[in-house]
Amino acid sequence: MSDLPDLPVYLDNAATTPVDPRVLDAMLPYLKQQFGNPASGTHAFGQAAARAVERAREQVAALLNADPADIAWTSGATESNNLAIKGAAFANPANTRRGKHLVTVATEHKAVLDTMHWLERQGFKVTILAPDANGLISPEAFAGALRADTVLASVMLVNNEIGVIQDAAALGKICREHGVLFHVDAAQATGKLPIDLATWPVDLMSLTAHKTYGPKGIGALYVRRAPHVGIECQMHGGGHERGLRSGTLATHQIVGIGECFRIAREEMVTETPRIRAQRDRLWHALRTMDGVRLNGDAGQRIAHNLNISIANCDLPLAALTDVAISSASACIAGQASHVIAALGGDATAMVMRITIGRFNTDAEIDFAARYLRDKIENYRSGKFQADSVQAA
Repeated sequence: MSDLPDLPVYLDNAATTPVDPRVLDAMLPYLKQQFGNPASGTHAFGQAAARAVERAREQVAALLNADPADIAWTSGATESNNLAIKGAAFANPANTRRGKHLVTVATEHKAVLDTMHWLERQGFKVTILAPDANGLISPEAFAGALRADTVLASVMLVNNEIGVIQDAAALGKICREHGVLFHVDAAQATGKLPIDLATWPVDLMSLTAHKTYGPKGIGALYVRRAPHVGIECQMHGGGHERGLRSGTLATHQIVGIGECFRIAREEMVTETPRIRAQRDRLWHALRTMDGVRLNGDAGQRIAHNLNISIANCDLPLAALTDVAISSASACIAGQASHVIAALGGDATAMVMRITIGRFNTDAEIDFAARYLRDKIENYRSGKFQADSVQAA
């Protein structure tokens, strides 16, 4: 076929994104010529690295409309979630005016849920809210979960499986009215929707680079200084990053997150409508199959995400070697999705999380639509044949 794209087609951008070549170009000098330690302020090598680190801090803050001084570097969103939640919990022990109660949502990433469960074993109490059938949390249910002894509430801005967008500004306002710290996991949100921490009442926000065409292994935690948010350091040794996270800074990776956030800020306004059109094109091609259900709210979701359940089909996704998609978060590979279960979805249905990215073409979308329809219909009719494995 003349319009056949290079195979396999990658449509799992919620798991990770390819590094943008512009990001790689920005990083390479800090692995080769400018390799200094940014904490070594007595010579030019360290000074150049320190300038690059602070420039990247400004670029990350600009995407969030935040103060650069409120950005602390981490190894990624999992560490940021741990630092935010554990740090806030242990900075507000039971012998202060606050207590040992935490609130989160059943559809959160495991980095949040597992951290909450660990804190339960340390004597904290956790309320886990069930979302509505569309994956959203109502402000009324959220407010009802807050108590006089609540320390912190943690809600993901964009769900990593179904792509729904929680109203962080409204939920943060409720927390502020109750004197509760509000943490937001924004790993899946950067570059996909506007974030405004100058006006949103958010105290802590977790970020990562590799969902936004940057390198793996680098992230950040936004920690509001006004009003002051106190959290306990979880990694000791040297007092780096305002004492929040010790360790030698990986300059090249920090440059990478700065550059990928800069690109996202400048190009999001044109990139998002193009990706939305591709997502809608794919959905229109798949929605007419029997037993297809959209998971998550149809309107309040990012443009990049299409998550569907297909009844009466247990075709393993590993057999679809010409299109790379997933059924759930890469962090729970081999397990059933706790997110779909929380929505009350059919546990026996086939689930496909299809996530479109910056480098996907219309030809790839059209191929994926034909390919997925054919494979599912052939499987249902007993005519399915597994693909031959394609060279990467």
